[in-house]
Parts: sequence; C-alpha cells; structure tokens
Amino acid sequence: MFPPFSQERAQKICLAMIRQIEEGSLVLEQVTQVSEERAGIGIMLGAAICVNAEGKEVVLKTASGFSRNLVPRFEDTAIYVPPLVTPKEIEGAVAANDDAIHALTARIDALTPKKGENLSPQAQAQKKALMAERLALTQESVAKVYDLYAFHCADGSTRSLLDICSEYCRGKYPPTGTGDCCAPKLLDYAFFHGLTPVSMCEVFYGRKTAHKVSGTAYPPCDDRCGLILPAMLGLEILYRDEDIIVVNKQSGLLSVPGKTEKDCIVNRVRRLFPQCIAQPAVHRLDMETSGLLVLAFSKEAHRNLSRQFEAGTVEKAYVALIDGVLPAKKIPDHGSMELYFRVDLDNRPHQIWDETYGKKAVTEWQVKDVETYNAPDGSRRKVTRVDFFPRTGRTHQLRLASADSHGFGLPIIGDTLYGHCAPGERLMLHAEFLSFTHPSSGKKMTFRCKADF
Repeated sequence: MFPPFSQERAQKICLAMIRQIEEGSLVLEQVTQVSEERAGIGIMLGAAICVNAEGKEVVLKTASGFSRNLVPRFEDTAIYVPPLVTPKEIEGAVAANDDAIHALTARIDALTPKKGENLSPQAQAQKKALMAERLALTQESVAKVYDLYAFHCADGSTRSLLDICSEYCRGKYPPTGTGDCCAPKLLDYAFFHGLTPVSMCEVFYGRKTAHKVSGTAYPPCDDRCGLILPAMLGLEILYRDEDIIVVNKQSGLLSVPGKTEKDCIVNRVRRLFPQCIAQPAVHRLDMETSGLLVLAFSKEAHRNLSRQFEAGTVEKAYVALIDGVLPAKKIPDHGSMELYFRVDLDNRPHQIWDETYGKKAVTEWQVKDVETYNAPDGSRRKVTRVDFFPRTGRTHQLRLASADSHGFGLPIIGDTLYGHCAPGERLMLHAEFLSFTHPSSGKKMTFRCKADF
C-alpha cells in the first residue's frame, strides 16, 4: 500500500536505530523462545514523528512482531511503543484448546498409513472426522487470538480486528501476524494519545532476503496493514504528495460535508492532514458510489485541478452492474448518448428529463459482459457489466444513463434513487480510472482501482 504519511524524516530515525542496535546502545530484547524456522529472520523497525495538541513533536519507535522489544541503553526522549498484544495474552487465548489439538494430532498421525499401506474406508472416515474436529478447535483458538486485537482510529473510535475483517475481508480471518506490524502499533499509540502523525517509516533490518534489503525503507504491507490501516485512518490512500492526495472512496460515505452529515472524505483528509486547505475537493462522487477521488492540499493545486475538470481534460471511467441484460434490449455493445436532465424541484435530489431546460449529459459506454449476480438474499439473476466514460460531469449522470427510459431503461443494481436497493446491497457503481496532469510537476498521473464487485 502507499505510505500514508511522508517517510523522509522518520526514515532517518529508523536508520539511526539500526546503527544503535549494531553498536549496542539499543537492544532487541527477545521475550519468547525463537523457533527454528524464525531464527535469523530480520525484522522491521518503525518510527513516527507526531505533533501533540500543544504543537510539540513526539517521536515514536517500535519493532515488528510481538516477541521482541526495543530497549534503549541510553537516555532517550522517544517513546518506545510495545506490542498491542503480549505473548502471555496470546498463550492464554490458545491454552484452552491446546491439549485437545495436540491429542487430536497424535490420533491423526497414528492413522496416517506408512509407505505402501492403504487405509480402510472406516479409518479414512475416522481420520477425516478427527481432522475436521481439529480444524474447528484451531479456528476457535485463532478467533480468540484475533479477538485480543483492537485499534484506536483517527476518528477517536476503537475497532476490533474481527470487526475490521468483517468489513474488509468478507468475514474471513486475516493472515497470521496481522496487527503486529510497525505501522498499526505506531498509529494506534498516536491516535489513542491524541497525536497527529506527520512522518512515518518502516525500515528492514537483518539478513538480505529475496524481497528485502537491510537499511531499506518499505511501505506498509498489503496483505496485513492493507486491511487494517484504511480502517484506522478512515481512508484508503492510493497516492499522496505535498500537493494532492488520491483515495479510494468507500460506498456510503459523502465526498463533501452535507447539511446534517459532517463525516465525509474531505473532513477525514483534513483530520489526518491539518495543513490541508479548508475546501480540498475538486470533484465529487455520489455517496453511494465508490472509487477514485483526487483532492488538493493547496490553493494552487486546487485551482489547477479545477481548471482541468472544467476544461474536460480529466479522463474518467466507471464500472457498473446493470440490473438486466442489455443485449436482450437490442442495445449495442458500444455507443454514446446525450441526455438532458434538471433537478426535480419537488423531489430533490432526483433529476428529471427536460429537453428544454435540462443540462446536456454525454456518456459513452462499453458492454463488458453478461454475468450472474448473486444477491444478498441468495437469489441469482443475469446482469450486465458495463464500462462508462462520462464526457460531462452532471449530477447522477451515470445512474440516469442506466435507469431512465431515454437511456438503457435498466437501473444500476442497488440504486436507491432510480432503482431498488435490497437489504445488504450497495450501489454497484465504481470510479475505476482517473487520469489528470499533476498541478506542480506537469506529469501525467494515471490511477486504476478495481471494484470489489
């Protein structure tokens, strides 16, 4: 994943930590026995520079894993962040099933045939049952371990690992070690103590591997931190520099503050990056639409990006699931439509067809495929996956291009305004592609973010 904060200043601290370890003034204290397969494997060292409520900088340091602590042999004003969960707590969580799992393993091993032997059908069935019983106990122990992990978030809330996984992993358990990386530890401490991170970095220390070199900085890992950090930050950050930030907006969250609802992408960005201008949004996505959004940190960047959107030089592409089969309606696989809509004054925010006073909305489309949709209630039906290329930026443009009789006449699945949204469903519309010119460097910036449907 992309580093959520600038790495440069914190990286210098991490490199200093390596020098201190090698000269003996900083000790990696092993608090559990090292297994043979883990012996000699390196670790990540992490540092975060934060600012407290008085504007004073606070330095946080930590190491990856739960089995080692950093112990300074010198006076240090930095705070050494411990693991979120101790080895003793983990040992206690798995203790209840440990003996039973070992006993089942011994019984399974006893039923494993030697070379050249065959198990009887009865023995095979018994072994299968024992393995299922062991798996159930193992999963129960894993759940107890993961239940120990909870993370303080940027918005002041606390979320458990299992709660986060129910949202981001579709209920599946995350990889082993999730929550033990440096970034979650540093951010958890910072948010719990009301600190604002301004720089954060993780540097590998240890024997060179196929993927890591000692002394090199690496971004937070995708498989573990990529699950936790978006929930902790309230944002999935795809790119960030001094001028702009690009995020993957989740469905159900406003792009900008509403009349009564203040939680939105803009306010979440401003909470994480206090240097951001008051109005960083240069375009919007409907609350129910997910996908790519670019925001500006400075007035100059905002002005430049706004001009690009106004001039129509920004390239955008969306993917949608249409509730029906477009080829059956004799709709071509590719085409472009011009529609005219205005707001329904008696039923805001709905838009209605008005060829006289409506604003022209130009939309190009490409049919991708006809596929089977599995609804939340277990039913199945045929739907059409379509790529949309809006050439204008009108309110509800793509939703109307789908649902209105002047367009496809079939709504996007989950459309609460122009179709139907079943319980457990969302609007199946996602901003998948965004391309623009960087406001400072003039470089072409291109982003792709696949939908999760």
